[in-house]
Formats: sequence, structure tokens, C-alpha cells
Amino acid sequence: MHNFAKIAFFVTSFIVAVSLVEACFLARKARKEGKAYPWHEVWMSLADLAGRKLFALLPLSLATPIFSFAWEHRIFTVEINSALMVLLLFIGQEFCYYWYHRASHRIRFFWATHAVHHSPNELTLGTAYRLGWTGKLTGTAVFFAPLVWLGVRPEVVLAALSFNLLYQFWLHTTWIPKLGWFEYVFNTPSAHRVHHASNIDYLDANFGGVLVIFDRLFGTYVEERADEPCVYGLTTPTTTHNPIVNQFEHWVSLARDIASARNLWAAISYLALPPGWSPDGKGDTTENLRRQVQEAHAAAPVTNR
Repeated sequence: MHNFAKIAFFVTSFIVAVSLVEACFLARKARKEGKAYPWHEVWMSLADLAGRKLFALLPLSLATPIFSFAWEHRIFTVEINSALMVLLLFIGQEFCYYWYHRASHRIRFFWATHAVHHSPNELTLGTAYRLGWTGKLTGTAVFFAPLVWLGVRPEVVLAALSFNLLYQFWLHTTWIPKLGWFEYVFNTPSAHRVHHASNIDYLDANFGGVLVIFDRLFGTYVEERADEPCVYGLTTPTTTHNPIVNQFEHWVSLARDIASARNLWAAISYLALPPGWSPDGKGDTTENLRRQVQEAHAAAPVTNR
């Protein structure tokens, strides 16, 4: 455990250092173009990282009881002692991650935390470690519990998830181009730029961690297009420079909507249905936003040239 903590410290330090180097280069480029670099985005990501390290010291995680229950009722005991077992664990973990990530966009209760990761209006390496302080409290471990129930030790599942997230660090950048055949199987900066974009055509796409095969299989893969440059951030952009507001604004809006609900079903729907849902069906869900764009295009006059 001591060795793991030491490795985690060095990996985190390396990630932060590389992200700051990138920020310095981007700031220099912006200065040459006569623009101001948004350093507050860097500080907000660093505040997020520091806050999560502090929260990790508190015994508040739901992962422990969820994994303990799954382990006590496991149907096998799996040893990861061969290349085949490593491959199966990787595929299984990737499958679970896909559904965790998709649910984090499609269920508002989980989105209240995950929205913090999508709040930067610039996509940089620092975005990779802005993950939200409340993730330990929302029970997202339930998406990975099937692996434990099948007999994979909880610490092995968590280690596999850590490697998945580590891989994703390099995806959060705008200066790496498309990578040819690699795009067909693996998650890449191009695919992840689409994931972080707020363009209507790009919403709710590319949920994979290391791979994009499950996105292709379940119809959520969207390719980055040259004619549709990515606009980063949320559909309603975050403007705050206050990390506390950044962390909790979506929880506050969720609580406000639940408090205003006229009945229990509406309150549950605010929790369990996609962000933007409203009882009158006119909310800003991905589906409604796309429908509005389609209606606007259909209503636009056709001109002869």
C-alpha cells in the first residue's frame, strides 16, 4: 500500500507538471496572438485535484460497502495470472466504464458531479484531472461491482480503473491530430474532443475510456468533422472563477428543481432522467436541443442562387 501511494504521488506530480508546461506554451501562443490565456481554468483544475485529495482522507466513499457486498456474494474467485485473464479484465473493465460514463451524462444525479469535468471552456491537459469532489458520494462504484461479483478482487478492479483514467490524460488536448487507423479501435484526442464539445451534433458521444469499440457497437460514436469545429464547455457555459461554485452549482440547481417538483414522480425524474429534463417536456435535453435545430433548419427559407 505504501508503494502504491508513492507511485500515485509521482504519477500525479508528473501529470500536473506536464499540464503546467502545456499551459505555459498555450499562454505564450495566446500572448503572441494578442489574447489573454484563461489561467483561472488551470487554478480551478488544481483546486479540484487538491479537494479530491482531501476528501480521500474522509471515510465517506460508497465504493467500500458496494464492493464488500459484491465480494462476499461473488460467484467465482478470479486470479489475474495470465495474459488472457489480463485481456478479459481489460475488456470487462472497459465495458463497465462505458456504461458508467454514459450514465454520468444521461442521469442527472451522476451528471451533477461529472459536469465539473466538462465545465472548462478550453480543452487542455489540466481538464483531465478536474473530476469533481462529490464522486465518492454518488455510488458510481456500482457500475464496476459486477467485476467484483464475478470474482475479481476490489483492489484489482480499482487498479484497472486507475490505469484507464491514466490513459485518458493525453486525450484532453487540441493539438494532437487524428491518428489514422488508431481511431477505429482506440479512444484518441480527436474522439475525446468530440466528447467534450458542446456542439449539438456532438452531444452525448464517445463514452469509451481506452477503446471506442463499445461506442461503435452501441451507436454513440461520432467522428470529429473539419466542418464542425468543437466548442468546449457546457451548453450553458460555466463563467464562475470560484472553485466552490464550480463544484456545487449543478447540485444546487438539482436541489432547487427537486424542491419545486409538484409530485414525487417529478422529483424522482429530476434525479434519474437526463440533464435538462422538465415536466412540460420542453427542457434542454440533448434530444430537445437537436429537435429545435432540425425545426429551425426546416423552417428556414430556401433561396435560389
